[in-house]
Amino acid sequence: MRPARVILVTSCIIVTLTIAVAEEDSTTPGAKLYEKYCANCHGDELHNNSGIVFDLRRLNADEHARFVNSVQHGKNAMPSWQGVLTTEQVEALWTYIRAHEYRP
Repeated sequence: MRPARVILVTSCIIVTLTIAVAEEDSTTPGAKLYEKYCANCHGDELHNNSGIVFDLRRLNADEHARFVNSVQHGKNAMPSWQGVLTTEQVEALWTYIRAHEYRP
């Protein structure tokens, strides 16, 4: 293989791995928060098979305000997390949930 081609292939591999790691890193804080505060009701790794509570993977990108309101004030049997979770933590949860949105 020619040196220029080796450099090109190597560069492509490095960029791909960097993007994958960056995407994973952006959802890691949210994943940890989800496991601590949400998984008990909404299911491990967002897999809610009970049908009793809302499947968070079905939140659309335009439902951010709905999500924040539900987290801060609670909804039905869901408790309020206001004063427990910071704005940054709520945003980390949102990032995690959106990264795992439902795709039929």
